[in-house]
Amino acid sequence: MYLERSNPMDYHAALYIRLSKEDESEGPSQSVQNQESLLREFVQQHRLSVYDTYVDDGWSGTNFDRPDFQRMIGDIEARKVNMVITKDLSRLGRDYIMTGHYMERYFPEHRVRYISLLDGIDTGVDSTANDITPFRAIMNDMYAKDISKKRRIVNKMKGNSGIPLSPPPYGYIKNPGDPQFWVIDPEAAEVVKSIFSMFLSGMNKRGITYYLNDHGVLCPTAYKKQQGLKYNAPNAQGNPMWSTITIDTILKNRVYVGDMVQGRQRVKSYKIHIQERVPEDEWFIVENTHEAIIDRETFDKVQGLLKRDTRTAPKS
Repeated sequence: MYLERSNPMDYHAALYIRLSKEDESEGPSQSVQNQESLLREFVQQHRLSVYDTYVDDGWSGTNFDRPDFQRMIGDIEARKVNMVITKDLSRLGRDYIMTGHYMERYFPEHRVRYISLLDGIDTGVDSTANDITPFRAIMNDMYAKDISKKRRIVNKMKGNSGIPLSPPPYGYIKNPGDPQFWVIDPEAAEVVKSIFSMFLSGMNKRGITYYLNDHGVLCPTAYKKQQGLKYNAPNAQGNPMWSTITIDTILKNRVYVGDMVQGRQRVKSYKIHIQERVPEDEWFIVENTHEAIIDRETFDKVQGLLKRDTRTAPKS
């Protein structure tokens, strides 16, 4: 590095650290603590002023909407930061188009000096390392693509064998003896049974929603917070009250008869982190992978009613 030629007082550095789930398997050299230790040693050696440290733990390098990355960009826009330091270029990102955007356009336009320690990249000087930066970015991008392919293969193998790919849904918790699988959560399971029972007795989804909310029954999201559980709550909007969407999702979910149904959605690509629906014939469905809360006869009756349900909400 050539910082000796510059006045350290001219810089207000941002130490940027990123660790994805895949990086965790690479070994301790990729840990947040080790990255920060390396960056701190560098700034102390060169007597640089650190404005702040930004950490995105568990975020993919192909996603530039990371919380602390965006916080850092906000501080650059506010002219609080004019130097960004990372362990290597892949910590900045693994999408070569977006990485190139920040390296070639954004940082220069905002007069930000970028330094990648292990790659020897320093945009404040002319160097061979800077010249080959685009090739490094492409290699990082290819790595992300390869990891994405491997992850899909592993998920397919797990899905086809009935191993859960996501946290337990409402009504189940991880098996204490084998966290890879699920067991019934008695308290939540009773609510699930009540929902099916009320629907079979003639109450519609809106009526069930009113009943549960009026009787102070915690919705999946609120129950999750109370119990400290991690599972996929049917209430996608995170509303602290029961909704007809939540009731509908529970009534249609085959998980309650003991079947594992997965792969209903997937990201469009390793770069575009948007979920898209998957055709039903491509889902991973394995029967009898866990204890049922609802028997199949009851579940089938409910599905039949759902298909021709024209009932209205009860009048108050």
